[in-house]
Amino acid sequence: MALEARDITFGYQADEPLLRGVSLCVEPMERVALSAPSGAGKTTLCRILAGELRPWAGEVTVDGVASRRRRAAGPAPVQLIRQHPEQAFDPLVTLGRSLDEARRSREGSSALERDELMDRFGVARAWLTRRPHELSGGELMRLAIVRALSTGPRYLICDEMTAMLDAVTQASIWHEMIDLTSASNLGVVLVTHSPALMDRVATRCVPLVQ
Repeated sequence: MALEARDITFGYQADEPLLRGVSLCVEPMERVALSAPSGAGKTTLCRILAGELRPWAGEVTVDGVASRRRRAAGPAPVQLIRQHPEQAFDPLVTLGRSLDEARRSREGSSALERDELMDRFGVARAWLTRRPHELSGGELMRLAIVRALSTGPRYLICDEMTAMLDAVTQASIWHEMIDLTSASNLGVVLVTHSPALMDRVATRCVPLVQ
């Protein structure tokens, strides 16, 4: 049981790979931090792990199943929480509707689970009647976290998830994330430019070696 990337090669321009032969394995309950300089492809690897980009070469598997087949039915077992949360929401619908759609995609989910997540991450009920542009970036990030967790994922990809938040709020959110991921046996891949956050949150750090 693991989220695995094997010998991943990918680039945005022909014959100019950004990632070359990258491999990574994340097991349940691990919180693995990716370490690399800016521009080295951390966000690109996150998108590949989440199934948003198909590598030129190599393969991603989720608990032994190739990621290209995992979207056949039901919610994706790997959820990406982006640095810019507005990218996770349809700008034309209310945030409550977006959360409802995520909850319905998970068989057996309940409104209580969603409400518990909202309480944990400080999401006000009044926000649900609004559209994404009506909230601050920090408020929208809290909702993005709740939306991702509402689908019942097996792995979370957190790409600079709390970068726009103040230090106290970051600590509070990661405290809840650690509790939830540990209790649910979730594996986590995280990207952060904060060494202090990496030291406190990650169970191990993996250099993005190519």
